[in-house]
Amino acid sequence: MPTPLRVLLTAGPTREHLDPVRFLSNGSSGKMGYALAEAALARGWEVDLVSGPVALASPAGAQVTRVVSAEEMFAASERLFARCDLFIAVAAVSDYRPRFRATEKTKKAGGGLTLELEPTIDILKTLAARKTPQQTIVGFAAETRDVEAYAQRKLVEKNLDWIVANDVSRAGIGMDADDNAVVLLSRSGGREVFGPAPKRTVADFILGRVRP
Repeated sequence: MPTPLRVLLTAGPTREHLDPVRFLSNGSSGKMGYALAEAALARGWEVDLVSGPVALASPAGAQVTRVVSAEEMFAASERLFARCDLFIAVAAVSDYRPRFRATEKTKKAGGGLTLELEPTIDILKTLAARKTPQQTIVGFAAETRDVEAYAQRKLVEKNLDWIVANDVSRAGIGMDADDNAVVLLSRSGGREVFGPAPKRTVADFILGRVRP
């Protein structure tokens, strides 16, 4: 029998802690990444899922690594990347983290508070730079305006094969919602629109295009 396709997925948000109880994050629920994991498992593929903090049960059959920060997500993904055939970076990774993390809870002192931030590692760009001709790399672009323009730029700058663009400013669609509507763009210039539809249905559409 042929060897099953192996897919590596990132899902959910990351958290960048200011102190032991406060953090910078976003509203990603992880539902799209988990739907893709379920769709891949239904195809008989082997799934490595690197998940940020979410309130979702692990997909049965997936190898799940739970992480918190962007640094932890990169370390886990890097360990698994070389053996994957398909890498889909769905996670909404924090772009910045506090330059300094307090070891104890910061007390309210009155007046304003200035945070000094530094960039987190670009997981998708870093790993895509290492891809082999046998690997397929898919990114996600969640935007609030000029959605396709930003996605097209990301597709090129990060050396991707495909990118899934979605407008997260629309009510009931995208981040922390059960449905999604996407535009799938390819390196070769292809463009397909799909949805609104349940995220599991969107996941089947995406997998059917990127690895038919």
